[in-house]
Amino acid sequence: MKTRKLTLIFLLFASSSVVLAQDYAFKVLANKGTNEVKSGESWQPLRTGASLRSSDEVKLADNAYIGLVHASGKPMELKQAGNYKVSELAAKIGAGSSVLNKYTDFILSSNSAEAKKNKLSATGAVHRGDSEAGAIKVYLPEKQYSSIFNPVAIVNWDGTKVAGPYVVTVKNMFEDELTKIETPENSIRIDLSDPKISSENAIFVEVSSKTDAKQVSQPYLIKKLSVADQEKIKKLLGEISTEVQEQNALNKLILAGFYEGNNLFIDAITAYEEAVKLAPDVPTYKEAYDEFMLRQGLKK
Repeated sequence: MKTRKLTLIFLLFASSSVVLAQDYAFKVLANKGTNEVKSGESWQPLRTGASLRSSDEVKLADNAYIGLVHASGKPMELKQAGNYKVSELAAKIGAGSSVLNKYTDFILSSNSAEAKKNKLSATGAVHRGDSEAGAIKVYLPEKQYSSIFNPVAIVNWDGTKVAGPYVVTVKNMFEDELTKIETPENSIRIDLSDPKISSENAIFVEVSSKTDAKQVSQPYLIKKLSVADQEKIKKLLGEISTEVQEQNALNKLILAGFYEGNNLFIDAITAYEEAVKLAPDVPTYKEAYDEFMLRQGLKK
């Protein structure tokens, strides 16, 4: 039922994108600084989620940033301070994939003020209660949302209740230990192509205190997609891959929306982490990441 609801939301966004594409030139997906937009005669503060018409003009402040998505679906970043006529920006945009619109619209809608008020009734993965999560809370989804498309998973956990260093243990489905990783941090990258675990279709991950093994999380499942599902996601990703090839924060945000829309929450986490890393001074990306975690019940 949850998957059906999420799919319905995307279908509604996809159908509305065709109409909206004729009413605006760009949408503001990310925004940092005291940027402004001029519609008509007056300048107004620029806000994330705003629609820009061809007749508008944008003023980018010093040390500021704007992430835009064209009506055709093509993303654009503005980093150089100055004034930009929207019509001239649109002229620089080549043909894009309108398929992107359903993901960018979903990102904007999910992070709107209304969505934030309603996050408790979100349709995503429900988190384990404190009594179920173990001494250490790992920020991974429940098993029904544990599938992964990419070969790398970023695993984070709450380090406030149990101090590090930590031991991350990876086991197979028979609970045989495959590898152990020690870290002083509360985050780690797990490479599924590592020879120690590459032959496994699914693994369990648990985090414990190095100094007190009784302080341990519950095991969390990470499972590779089936061959058929891999091909399905590859095909869908191929529809937008040309537009999001460049390694920048805006593209990573769009990819996060893509993965969330396909119930690949572990891949979405990785994309959000990469977006924040690429633009650590742009609050939009961290805020979008936090909202995703709340929306999908991964954090309270």
